[in-house]
Amino acid sequence: MTVVAAALVSCGQNFSAPQNLDDACAIVKERPKYLRAMKATERKWGVPVPVQMAFIYQESKFIGNNRTPMQYTLGVIPMGRQSSAYGYAQALDGTWDDYRDEQGKRGAKRHDIRDATDFIGWYMTQTVAETGVALGDAKNQYLAYHEGRAGYLRGTHNRKSWLLRISDEVAARAAIYDLQLKTCGKR
Repeated sequence: MTVVAAALVSCGQNFSAPQNLDDACAIVKERPKYLRAMKATERKWGVPVPVQMAFIYQESKFIGNNRTPMQYTLGVIPMGRQSSAYGYAQALDGTWDDYRDEQGKRGAKRHDIRDATDFIGWYMTQTVAETGVALGDAKNQYLAYHEGRAGYLRGTHNRKSWLLRISDEVAARAAIYDLQLKTCGKR
């Protein structure tokens, strides 16, 4: 693909967030491809759509090309990003590479909602296998997602009150999204 063609393709992608992130029905009405991707992940991996939505809300606010903030020395000299996290799921480079290798998806992109939800499903099913945390347990799945499974098993999250608060928010958002999707007939 030429540089010009690549630029034209990237211009056609919409990386902005949906208008109303507090309403699951509004999100899927505005971006029906999100619901199609999440339902495919639910069928393949068993991860409930509302849990996927709550994870993506927390990680990227549904901004497909989201990155961590830049770090600066002396307030002005850029030193790089806080981490390699990128895309809807804020997947780190190494973990994303593991996913692509294990799933045979060399062309998978973190800014593609289908790939991002599939990644979440893949990661969460590995979390079940290694930790026993159920796919529908948004709070503890999020803690394992944020800290890594080894960190979760060591209990690193227990020393982070801010993370415990956020994981409670993820669980509450998943429950709200679930009720909303039932109300509008999308669940």
